[in-house]
Formats: sequence, C-alpha cells, structure tokens
Amino acid sequence: MAEVVRLMRRLRAKKDKTTIHRTFRDRFNPLDLYNDEELFERYRFRRCTIFFIVGLIGDELAHPTQRSHSLPPIIQVLIFLQFVATGAFHLLVAQSFCISKATAGRCVRRVAELLCRLSSRFIAFPTGQRSHDVKRTFHAIAGFPNVLGCVDGTQIKIQTPKVNEADFVNRKGYHSLNVQMVCDPNFIITNCVANWPGSCHDARIFRESKLCDNLENGVHDGFLLGDSGYPCRRYLMTPYHNTGNIRHRDRYNYSLCRTRVLIEQTFGILKRRFPCLSLGLRTNPTRACKYVVSCAILHNIRILKQDIVINHMDELTVQGPDQQQQQFLRNDGFGIRDHIAQSYFSKKKKHNLN
Repeated sequence: MAEVVRLMRRLRAKKDKTTIHRTFRDRFNPLDLYNDEELFERYRFRRCTIFFIVGLIGDELAHPTQRSHSLPPIIQVLIFLQFVATGAFHLLVAQSFCISKATAGRCVRRVAELLCRLSSRFIAFPTGQRSHDVKRTFHAIAGFPNVLGCVDGTQIKIQTPKVNEADFVNRKGYHSLNVQMVCDPNFIITNCVANWPGSCHDARIFRESKLCDNLENGVHDGFLLGDSGYPCRRYLMTPYHNTGNIRHRDRYNYSLCRTRVLIEQTFGILKRRFPCLSLGLRTNPTRACKYVVSCAILHNIRILKQDIVINHMDELTVQGPDQQQQQFLRNDGFGIRDHIAQSYFSKKKKHNLN
C-alpha cells in the first residue's frame, strides 16, 4: 500500500512539473492608437461611426463566458471592417489583431450576418415625402422627370463554387455574382438583390425581383432609369437604340445617360471603399451574398452619418454601359418614352448638346 502511495505522489509531482499554463496574447485596441483620419484610412470609418455600428449589433456580438477571454464587440466589428476595407486573407487580419485565423473568420461571418438583418432599415426604396424629394433632385441633374432611382447590375468576383459551377461564369469568363442595385441622387443604395449567379442577365434579375412586382402593381409611382440591357416598360425608361437624328430623342438620351450615370458612380464608390468587392470574395456564393449586402449597408451608413469624403473625381469610377442588348416586344413603355421625349425635350432649354 505504501508503494502505491509513493507511486501516486511521484506521478502527481511529475504532472505538476509538466503543467502548461495558458498564455493570452496582448491584444491592442486600434481606437486607442489611431486618430480619426488614421482610422478612416485603415477601416473606412471614423470613430463616431464605428461606435454607431457597434451600437447596432454590439449586444448580439457579446459572448459572456468564464472559460476564456472573449473578443469584445468593438474588436469584432473592427476585424470585419478591416476585412472589407482591404480584401485581405483571414490570416493577415488575424495577425494584425493577435488572434487565430479561425477566430477572425468567425468574426467576419458573424458581423456580416448581423448587418444583413438590418437591411430593411438601411436599404429602403423611397416612399412618401422622400420619393418627392428624390424626384426633385433627379430632375435638377439633367431635367429627366419623375425618376425614383437608377438601376444596374455589377459583377462581384467569387471563388469557384462547388455546386452549379457553370452558372456562375459570367460573360467575361470568371466566376461571379451579378448584383442588382438601385441608387438615389445622393449615391444611397435603395435596393439590392445579391442572390443571382454571374451568368444571369440584368433584365431577368430585375424581372424576378420584388421591386419589379411593386412597380407593376403601382406600389411606387415613378420611373427607374436603366441602360439598353433592360426592356422599356412604363416604369423603366431606357435609351433609344437609334434616335434617327431626331433632336428631342437625342436630348432624351443625353438626359437619361447623364442621370443614370449615378448608379455607375455608386458602384465605383462602393468598390473603391470596400476593395474586397473589386478584388473578389474568396468564399462560397451564400457567404459572398451576405458580404455584398453588408457592404451596401455600411455604404449607406457612411453616407447617412456624413462619414464619406470624395477628394478626387477618380474615386467615382464609372464601369461603362452594359453592352448586352436584347430585342423586346413593343409595349406601352415605348409610348411613354416617346411622350417624355416630346414633352420634356422637344425644345432646347437647358442642356447644350452641340
């Protein structure tokens, strides 16, 4: 019996000598190190806007635990902001915050999911008095009447999907999502559809969208402006393919293109501020859709909080028109287009086309 006791004591002493004590790496808080301009350069947001974002989703991000030191909500939000602001790998983001790669990935996915839940709050089509203000502002740009927004699609590169891979190959030959967005005159995104593969045509995405149903049923009173890839409808105005050297049609096309360029500029601002959208999302389509929507929400928050500064016009990168053109059956949209061209652009009043 005594020998057993001595053996147990030896094992216990050996175990005490080989005990590995957990160490926690020192994590820094960027808010304590950088001023507003440095934060804006690294995370695309200033201090007050970062706190605003944390206030929106901070309660859901908190992880009360007695097992380890959990990441505070402010650090989780900054991890996501650095990911979308740089398009870096999770490993590089993790190293900058002294955390593991897996932890960085979980933070990015969690913050994106919580932001997507706020989409109805920050991405809303104009109604009521706001719609009247939007129409007035659009009309002041180039004289086009009754405009509620400009619509277009943009390709967001993703990694090769494992399911239905061919559907995601766009006309340029790479895998992507075709994301439809509508903007107002202040570059605010008022509609975002980010669940279609890159091979789908812009016109089909719009036709299958809830926004199209609302416009068909008269929920919204006004026009959307689209490029020649869309069909001409009574609620969707497109340019003339051939004006026939008719002056009021030329002026109509000029006004429409001058107004519709805002959606191209919105894409330029969005991809310039969030390079992950221009460099490509190295994830599956489901997660990529959430990242795109969350970036659109952050884009709107930044504008609403006046946390955006455009120092150079090259930041408003214009993608150029969609060259896909299709022939559509004639309907009342063509008659409305002719009426607008004759009623509003038959006399040269404001814009000189020569």
